[in-house]
Amino acid sequence: MPDVRLLVASRNTKKLAELRRVLDAAQVGGVELVGLDEVAEYPETPETGATFEENALIKARDGAAATGMPCVADDSGIAIDALNGMPGVLSARWSGQHGQDEANTALVLAQLADVPDERRGAAFVSACALVLPDGREHVVRGEWRGSVSRTRAGSGGFGYDPIFVPDGAGQSAAEMTPAEKDASSHRGVALRRLLPEITALTQ
Repeated sequence: MPDVRLLVASRNTKKLAELRRVLDAAQVGGVELVGLDEVAEYPETPETGATFEENALIKARDGAAATGMPCVADDSGIAIDALNGMPGVLSARWSGQHGQDEANTALVLAQLADVPDERRGAAFVSACALVLPDGREHVVRGEWRGSVSRTRAGSGGFGYDPIFVPDGAGQSAAEMTPAEKDASSHRGVALRRLLPEITALTQ
């Protein structure tokens, strides 16, 4: 039986690799992951949702409708207690331009400069949506609690990883190995919660 082609609505190669590792660790075979760079371009609806779940569904619905493949999409970000849960869904463009990791983390560090250590709690949040061509939809959520450090540390990961120290860890998310991060990260948790639905595609 040929592999099921599963569209991952992302151009971030690290997100594709993360899902591949989660599938491999769970010994889920028969799934070929396809990134957005591997399919013809299609109109993408602006991510105007007020929640991570809404934005993940927007992306997954677009992908499934445009390609006829089942589509997984993730929307994720950091929710900082002292900023009333912000940047939240605005995490990727917190500094004004989308995907500017250095500028985004610099702005957060500046905004928290006077916040004491005990009030620097935060959570990484990921919503993952799976939309099938027949219209069925599944949405799951994962959270990873920790705190915002005062300086960057580590060169792994992406986004706010260098300034996020998970609860119980003595290092930033950017200093963890991929396996360590997958085991407890927000996206790792959410993707594992989608595994039953992804596995069902191969049966």
